[in-house]
Amino acid sequence: MAQNYKQEREARAARARTRAFQARRDVHEHQQKRRVRDNILAGAGLVVVVTLLVVAQVFYFNGGPGSPEPTDSAAAESSTTPGPATVQNSGDVPSSTIAEGRTWSGTLTLNDVDLGIELDGAAAPQAVSSTISLAQTGFYVDTSCHRLTKDGFFVLQCGDPNGDGSGGPDYRYGPVENAPADNIYPAGTLAMARQGDSAFSQGSQFFIVYEDTTIGADTAGGYSVIGQVTSGLDELKSQITDAGTIDDSADGSPTIPTTITGITVQ
Repeated sequence: MAQNYKQEREARAARARTRAFQARRDVHEHQQKRRVRDNILAGAGLVVVVTLLVVAQVFYFNGGPGSPEPTDSAAAESSTTPGPATVQNSGDVPSSTIAEGRTWSGTLTLNDVDLGIELDGAAAPQAVSSTISLAQTGFYVDTSCHRLTKDGFFVLQCGDPNGDGSGGPDYRYGPVENAPADNIYPAGTLAMARQGDSAFSQGSQFFIVYEDTTIGADTAGGYSVIGQVTSGLDELKSQITDAGTIDDSADGSPTIPTTITGITVQ
């Protein structure tokens, strides 16, 4: 009897060890499955975050840095409503030979902030020729910088006589010139604004990149880089852009009302 009792006890102990092993294995398998599930959820969350960032970028920059939509009549009132993209110039566009294929230097004054600028007439002959023509005729003086973006996209957009993003000269032109292949616009970049997906919607509006910024290309490409700010960028930031937007949004009117008070190029 003692031998049978000992055998039964050992058998019970063996069964207990087996159950414990199976329980540990079940817990391990559950933890493995949970880790796989968590990794999948984390990956999905990362995809959502990246997607939201891309959507945000498109939202900020596909209607801008944007110029108003080209119209059939150069004298017609400009509209901000997107429409079919044109593939040709409209209106009396200044000749691309004005830029002379050379570098132009000058000063762009915003409020009391003097920015030294250089325009690259060789890299962007049409855009620089238009900018020079508008500057020399006094078009830009007293136009506003109506738009400021922040929180990852650092752009101050200027040159709209209407002050709301809808204005420009009585012409529109293209194509996109000298856009960076990597979509990176370094601090100090001067580039032309345009309507999303329309290379031939450039006018007078341009933007100043005040911190390194990546702006994704759309179906029309990137944005025409016409030159750079060579001095005064720190003053622009401390006196204008650091104050942010009126409603503290990522894309809105500057808190500091900003006007082009002078521009010279030679």
